[in-house]
This record gives sequence, C-alpha cells and structure tokens, in this order.
Amino acid sequence: MNVAAKLIKNKVGLLRLAEELGNVSQACKIFGYSRDSFYRYKELFDEGGEAALQEISRKKPLLKNRIEPQIENAVIAMATDNPAYGQLRASNELRKQGVFISPAGVRCVWLRHDLETFKKRLKALETKAGKEGLVLTEAQIIALERAKEEKTAHGEIETHHPGYLGAQDTYYVGTIKGVGRIYQQTFIDTYTKVAFAKLYDRKNALVAADMLNDRIVPFYEEYGIRLLRVLTDRGTEYCGAREYHEYQLYLALEDIDHSKTKARSPQTNGICERFNRTVQDEFYAIAFRKKIYSTMEEMQTDLDAWLYDYNHNRTHTGKYCFGRTPGSVK
Repeated sequence: MNVAAKLIKNKVGLLRLAEELGNVSQACKIFGYSRDSFYRYKELFDEGGEAALQEISRKKPLLKNRIEPQIENAVIAMATDNPAYGQLRASNELRKQGVFISPAGVRCVWLRHDLETFKKRLKALETKAGKEGLVLTEAQIIALERAKEEKTAHGEIETHHPGYLGAQDTYYVGTIKGVGRIYQQTFIDTYTKVAFAKLYDRKNALVAADMLNDRIVPFYEEYGIRLLRVLTDRGTEYCGAREYHEYQLYLALEDIDHSKTKARSPQTNGICERFNRTVQDEFYAIAFRKKIYSTMEEMQTDLDAWLYDYNHNRTHTGKYCFGRTPGSVK
C-alpha cells in the first residue's frame, strides 16, 4: 500500500468511526484529526467519494520549469565522465561546451538522479563501465584512485573473508610498579573482527613474530583457514631486512604477505587503533582500579577472560558483523 492509499484509508476510517460513534469529537480524538479537517473530508467525500480524499497539499511539479532534456543529459554525462568535479566546476566546464546551467541547477539534476555526492558519482561510473565495458579516461582513473586513497586514509580496509587480512599493532599499556613496562601486541581479523592481545615487557621484532606464532597462526589452522596478509604500521618491530629481522623472516616462512600503512598516517590501521581504545576504556581503566597486579601473567589471565567475552558475548557493529559477535561471523 502506497502513502496516498494509507492517507485515504485513515480519512475514510475517521468518517466511518464518527458515524458509528455518533460523536465527531471522539472520532477526531482517536484518529488525531481536528474537527475542521473532519468536516472538510466529509464534504469532499460526499461530493466525490474516496477519490476526492487524495492528498492535495503537495504541489505538483511545474514541468515548464524543468531544464531541457539535452541539458540534463549533459549534466549526467559530466557527473560520470568527471566524478571528481563539484557542482561549480561542472557548471563551468559545461559552459565551455555551450551548455548553460547554474551550479544550483547542476545539483538539482544530480539529486534527481542520485548523483549528488562524489561517492555516488563514482559508483555510477563503475556501474556504467561494468555494463558497457568502457575504457576509462585518465581523469576517471585519477578519481577512482583518489577514492581508494581516501578510503584507506579513513581506515576503510578491503577485506573479503576470514583470513584475507589481519591487522597487527603495538600498544603501550603503561609502567606498573613491581612489573615494569608493559606492551600489548594487538591482532584483529579485519573481516570477522575477532581480536587477540598478548602482553610483553618490550617491543621488538621477536615479540611481534611470537604473537603470530603463539596465538594467530594456530587459531587459523584450527579452523582450516590460511592467513593471507597482515597490515602493520612502519615500526621497527615490523619492518626491516628479511635476512636478520625475525618478524619479516617469520612472514616469509609462513608465506604471509605484508602490507604497511601510509607514512605518517596511523589512521590507516584504524581498526587496531579503535580496538586499543576499547580495551583501554573497558578493561585496563577498570582492572587497574579494582586490582593490584604483581605479575604480567596475572594481568594476561584477566585480559584473556575479557577477550573471550569481547569475541563471543559482546555484539559488534562492524561492517560484516551485522550486530553479531565476532566469534559467530563466518
């Protein structure tokens, strides 16, 4: 049932209820209409039946004010040919071609065809290229590459299935009296959002490799999944010459590809950054106020218990979780 039909149904229901109750005020109160509206609807119904009760408050578009079809087509073509152009730039470029339309007019056309944002224009370009097998121009290729860079810069990671890409990071927990410095090696499967964390008293290539060997690779092997690639920042614990760098050597032995974040852009590994903030707020900030730890092993035990709850009991709003727990994503 469309909106117009629902409106008519409510108005007819109001008229019939008033007739059954014999009380206009009571019927209006139940349906939420005024008495003035009731008598207006009754007059329309008496004159033309249900058809007369159609919503007439919405103005009909003045087609004579709509731009000419050839101009509208030129604006749509500009949106897909040069998706990076804003409405002002598009208006100026169209003027060079002898097509005169204001920036506001360009936006109106884009809104009608769902092209008002850069992302939507890129999607339209990709759809058109896929259907027609187009050879993309240099400007179109630049626009698509720019969109990919922006996604990466904002932490949007391309991932397709469990094991496709894991993100690893080093997080400084703090210095605890009697225990010393504590670092956390964080690892997250970017598809399922299953998270792992292990504590160390230092940060170097050996502990980064130990995290993979002790927790990560055995986990994937248990489920018959191969870890294809790992994303890290450019820290010395992750980057170095393969011949004498333990982490790089371990990746080579396990045949795991290594991707690095963009230089001076830590947000490109935002999935780990976000998890580190979560574990700080929901575990460390509370645990350190409730308990005094004397050993790192004691702290790791409590951290593992929190991680189990995070992975198996706490629902996640990630892209592929859809409100499920990370451990239930297949």
